[in-house]
Amino acid sequence: MYVSGQIILVLVSIFFTAYQKIVYDEPFVTFDFLIFTLIAWLVGWQYDLARYYAAKAKLNETSYKQLIDLLPDTIYIHRDFKVIYANEAAVHLIGATSKKEVIGKSLLDFIVPEYHPRLMERDKQIKKQKLPIHTIEYKIKRFDGTLLFFEASSLEIVFGGKQAVLTIGKDITARKAETERILQKSEKLALLGQMAAGIAHEIRNPLTSIKGFIQLFQANYPQEKYTEIVLSELERINSIVGEFLVLAKPTAAVFAEQDVKILIKDVVTLINNQSMLNNVQIFVEFDRHLPMVSCEEKQIKQVLLNLLQNSIEAMPKGGNIDVRVKEKEEGKISIQIIDQGIGIPEERISTLGEPFYTTKEKGTGLGLMTCYKIIEGHNGKLNIESKLNEGTTIEIILPTITQPYLQRDMSHS
Repeated sequence: MYVSGQIILVLVSIFFTAYQKIVYDEPFVTFDFLIFTLIAWLVGWQYDLARYYAAKAKLNETSYKQLIDLLPDTIYIHRDFKVIYANEAAVHLIGATSKKEVIGKSLLDFIVPEYHPRLMERDKQIKKQKLPIHTIEYKIKRFDGTLLFFEASSLEIVFGGKQAVLTIGKDITARKAETERILQKSEKLALLGQMAAGIAHEIRNPLTSIKGFIQLFQANYPQEKYTEIVLSELERINSIVGEFLVLAKPTAAVFAEQDVKILIKDVVTLINNQSMLNNVQIFVEFDRHLPMVSCEEKQIKQVLLNLLQNSIEAMPKGGNIDVRVKEKEEGKISIQIIDQGIGIPEERISTLGEPFYTTKEKGTGLGLMTCYKIIEGHNGKLNIESKLNEGTTIEIILPTITQPYLQRDMSHS
């Protein structure tokens, strides 16, 4: 404990009283002397206490920084996108030679522009939520111009007495490249062969129809009778190509905070006319308190539309579809779509989601494959259970915005 402040102020009071005694011959011990000395002692004590806690806070911050520097994971502490501290791993990751090159810079200088909207949306979620935010992927440009993929989790902390954001993550470039290499090596030829055969089969059929009807047109058959069929077949080709584009085109989707209840209500409203025409009723059931999710709205709506469409088509005699939404466990939300359709044989369930595998007469299998791809891109799961002549249950599991794996007690002052 510092005592210099008390000693100095008490000595000032004594010296001042001694000066008055010598010069003005006033009594040394007076009521005013006691009051001033007591005040000096209290002020000095408060001053020393403030110095003590300031020094302790500085020591805590120094210890905190030393601890962060020892961690192998990359850690950035930033405020309004400006880096206010970075550990040694973060300096190395970005290709800098010292912390001075990183501290003071904007995160926007490192993250490629394509991922800026994702960063902006994530910052809004961090400031709104009270718990850690789940991992998300960014593409980063290093000082030497090379690119890498960075997987990060963030939470709001107190740093230097002010609110800040701590982002912890790691370089996943090698992992992504290795995964891609393994997939290409083991599946590329088989998948390309399968897709080529499927494409040839699927596109050849409508083209054969078109060719035949055009020949009939040339022979002066009544054109009006075949126009609708020709246009329908062309639209089918366009639909197949569109599904391929969804599967093949890599995009940096902007995940935003969404209310699952609103998404599902919008989709049910959109598909209600079709369900009514097929004598199918859709019933929706929500838990009272559902956490928000971070997702790409259009993609999740596409998944829900595809799955509800499949359920409707699986009930040629009509029936009910139940949509049940609940919090499955901490950090996860469950969406179940339960129909009363014809069901799927157990031995075929494992092959669902493969390209061109379908139980529909004119299906391509790409719709369900697209659903799997979208849900996987959201760090979720898509599970299917079915019994013949009883129905099918499809469950979508999505992570919620807040995750349980980080603790907020990492904040300090």
